[in-house]
Amino acid sequence: MRGLRLIFWTILLVLAILHGANSHGVQPLSTIAIHETTFALDNHASVKASPTVLGLNGQNTEWVTVEFSSPNPSMDDWIGVFSPANFSASTCIAETPRVHPPLLCSAPIKFQYANYTSPKYIDTGKGSLKLQLINQRSDFSFALFSNGFLNPKLVAVSNTVSFTNPNAPVYPRLAQGKQWNEMTVTWTSGNGIDEAEPVVEWGPKGEHQQHSPAVTLTFERNSMCGAPARTVGWRDPGYIHTGFLKELWPNRMYTYKVGHRFFNNTYIWSREYQFRASPYPGQNSLQRVVIFGDMGKDEADGSNEYNNFQPGSLNTTKQLIKDLKNIDIIFHIGDICYANGYISQWDQFTAQIEPIASAVPYMLASGNHERDWPGTGSFYENNDSGGECGVLAETMFFVPAENRAKYWYATDYGMFRFCIADSEHDWREGTEQYKFIEHCLASVDRQRQPWLIFLAHRVLGYSSDLSYAVQGSFGEPMAKESLQKLWQKYKVDIAIYGHAHNYERTCPVYENQCTADEKRYYKGPLNGTIHVVAGGGGASLSPFTTLKTKWSLYRDYDYGFVKLTAFDHSNLLFEYKKSSDGKVYDSFRISRDYRDILACTVDSCPVTTLAS
Repeated sequence: MRGLRLIFWTILLVLAILHGANSHGVQPLSTIAIHETTFALDNHASVKASPTVLGLNGQNTEWVTVEFSSPNPSMDDWIGVFSPANFSASTCIAETPRVHPPLLCSAPIKFQYANYTSPKYIDTGKGSLKLQLINQRSDFSFALFSNGFLNPKLVAVSNTVSFTNPNAPVYPRLAQGKQWNEMTVTWTSGNGIDEAEPVVEWGPKGEHQQHSPAVTLTFERNSMCGAPARTVGWRDPGYIHTGFLKELWPNRMYTYKVGHRFFNNTYIWSREYQFRASPYPGQNSLQRVVIFGDMGKDEADGSNEYNNFQPGSLNTTKQLIKDLKNIDIIFHIGDICYANGYISQWDQFTAQIEPIASAVPYMLASGNHERDWPGTGSFYENNDSGGECGVLAETMFFVPAENRAKYWYATDYGMFRFCIADSEHDWREGTEQYKFIEHCLASVDRQRQPWLIFLAHRVLGYSSDLSYAVQGSFGEPMAKESLQKLWQKYKVDIAIYGHAHNYERTCPVYENQCTADEKRYYKGPLNGTIHVVAGGGGASLSPFTTLKTKWSLYRDYDYGFVKLTAFDHSNLLFEYKKSSDGKVYDSFRISRDYRDILACTVDSCPVTTLAS
């Protein structure tokens, strides 16, 4: 009997671990059953927000003070921030003609407990909060609820608050174009093409600035694949514009600003930004690349906290901003903002990374929380995207893919070739993506671009994360079997993944065997690929298995990111930095010549015979 109990609890533990691996946390807004709200408006309760007009000096981020009172205060009272300010039943749309919309059908864009900064609220019934708002194309209101999150009662609603220009061009994000000498800039606004023409003013720093047109995209509620994205999580995304800045001079500084030309020939502009153009493929210069996954977003005002969801996100963002002068390009390899179907969170994420993404290319890979949804062609049939099914990631950011619905692409940066896989689509041998991966790896000229890097969200290589260990696969099932011969044949230097929320580095490895004894300084051929998990960008951490493997050299249960520095064609530095302090906690060097890349090792050269 005791043995049966032990088996029972073991099964429960494994199921819990697997569930955690699939869900990777709960979107805080999903904890609110807004559709269960009942109206309990009380004339003796009040909510007041000030100032009422924001952005008078052109700011797109402002702090608001919310003061509130209730004649019947309780511990589970909370304040919800709504945008648009009118969140009544008249704005609700039924999923089907037979389903009547609830009294409240729009989730708040953020929330906080009423007693968060007012410990005497329970005694006095009075409290206040300081909340940070960003320009999101609409006005705001603040509502006081009682009775917790599962059966909330609406007690009082505030006055409205709005930005002076809610339709302003905001949150520019750079990305490399399809050619090495092209940079794209994407931004969000409230101006459609029937109201104004999107335009980028840009040019070499200090010289003549030219105007280039931009394309405009958006999407509707029916583009979403399911709830909450097309129900309580829906919010109008505005318009997403992308300009293409072409024929750039390598490594030259450019300035730019984004805006709109109205049909009366007046303009509205963002502030001025600047970036350095990418080096040409093979250029011998200092090149610095930062890579991480699973960062998500967090709120500077402490709102939306639930289940320790993304506590490292702000620290990672702050460290990148602090060291931005020493970063040339960034790869965020999946699980971007964990909106999980709550569309407002994408605006908040682009606002959070604006100081970074407006200055250096911010490249993405697709993760389960962007793409996965049953019956939509994703390789994994789960609900992790919250009904977004890839639409938000494909629209809000530019990537140089041939088809953004298939989120795999190659991009060159000087001495680097990056092959970015889409782990949420089938990557097995014989598939369209497998052919792309092989072509990306095979087509690079290693004499000009010696540093070959493979990136994907899920761990298609090696990981000691507990969720993988309990499956016995130490990585995505079938992945190593499908891809390791490609990595070996084309001599991939480093493969980097997210998904597992921790940091781990392997030895150069092939078929579970280390191909080098060295741990810190690799001279000559690697004879295998070094696999790195860099999924500690910000979302709640994942534990490791206690099992020891020969290929695992370094593990860290903490938040951080990795940095690659190419000094020249022969010398590369790898560093792992913690988000808490920006210091290096793990590193290694590769030093070699071109002949070391050409050298044959196991399964890396064609089989030869006397006949051939």
